[in-house]
Amino acid sequence: MQAGAHLVDVAMRDFHPPLPVAVGFSGGADSTALLLSCAQRWPGQVRAIHVHHGLQAAADGFQVQCEKLCAAHAIPLKVCAIDARHAPGQSPEDAARQGRYEALIHAAQQVWIDAQGRPLSPVQSMALAQHADDQVETLLLALSRGAGVAGLAAMPSRWQRAGLEWFRPLLAVRGQALRDWLTLRAQDWIEDPSNTDTGYTRNRIRAQLLPVLEQAFPQFRATFARSSAHCAQAAQLLEEVAVADLVAVGVPPRIKDLQSLSQARQANVLRHWLRSVHATTPTAAQLSELMAQLGVCTTRGHRIHIKVGRGYVERQGLVLDWYNF
Repeated sequence: MQAGAHLVDVAMRDFHPPLPVAVGFSGGADSTALLLSCAQRWPGQVRAIHVHHGLQAAADGFQVQCEKLCAAHAIPLKVCAIDARHAPGQSPEDAARQGRYEALIHAAQQVWIDAQGRPLSPVQSMALAQHADDQVETLLLALSRGAGVAGLAAMPSRWQRAGLEWFRPLLAVRGQALRDWLTLRAQDWIEDPSNTDTGYTRNRIRAQLLPVLEQAFPQFRATFARSSAHCAQAAQLLEEVAVADLVAVGVPPRIKDLQSLSQARQANVLRHWLRSVHATTPTAAQLSELMAQLGVCTTRGHRIHIKVGRGYVERQGLVLDWYNF
C-alpha cells in the first residue's frame, strides 16, 4: 500500500535549492510532505508561507493546521490573507493562482525573524508542491483548450521570478506516494473540501479521467511528462527564433519585413511582440485575421485595425502598432 513512499525521498535527493528556501504551505498532504521533507534535510534553513484565500469556511482551519505544524517543528511561518475573488471573465482558478503567487513573492521578500525575535537570512528560493498528477491535469487542461507547445509544456520544474529561484521538486511523484510518506510518519494533514467539487474542471479530470488512464496506460504519468518535456524544448526554440525575428522586423514591426517571413515565423514573432512588448495575447482567430490582413496589405491606403488581446492592432504607415486606450 505504501510502496511508493520512498519515491518522495528519491525526488528530494535531487533537489538542491539555494538556501534558505521557503515552501508554499497550504496544510494539505502535498505541501505538508514537501515542507517536512525540506525541514528534515535543512534544519533551520526552511520557511513556510501560508496563503489564506478566504474563499471557504474551512480556510481558518487550514491556517490553524499550518500554525500548529510549524510551531511543532520550529519552522518560521508567515500567513498572507488575499482577496481571491475573480474578475468578470476570469476563472476562479486563475484568480486564486495569481493572488497566491503575488502573496508568496511579497512574503518571501519580507524580513523573517525566529521565535526569539532575531532576524533570519533572506529567502533565496521558493518550493511548490505540485506533483505528477497535477502535471497530468495541467497537460490535459491545455489539450482541452487547444494550447500550443508552450501550454503543452505544462508546469516547469524550475524557473526564476522576482529575484527568487522557484522549484517544483515533486513533479515526478504521484499524489498517493506523498500521502503514503506522511502516513508512515503518522503525520496528519488537511483535506480541502473543494477538491471533491466537480464544478472545477481539474477535479473532474482527477476523479473521472485519471482512473481510466491508469487502467489503459499504467505508465501515463511518465510518458505524459516526457511529451511535456519535448514541448518545453520546442517552446524554448520558438522563443529564440521569435527574439531574433523581432530584432529583424523591428519594434514596432515593419509590415514589409513581416511579409518576408514564412507564415509560421510571422505568427510566432507577432505573438512574441504582443506578449513581450504589450503584455497581451491574441486568440487564434485574432492572429489569423491579422495575418490575413498583412497578406493583402500591398497599397499605401490599406487599413488595418483589428481587435487583438486587450486592445487593437493598427497600421501606422509602414509599421504595425498596438494600443488599448
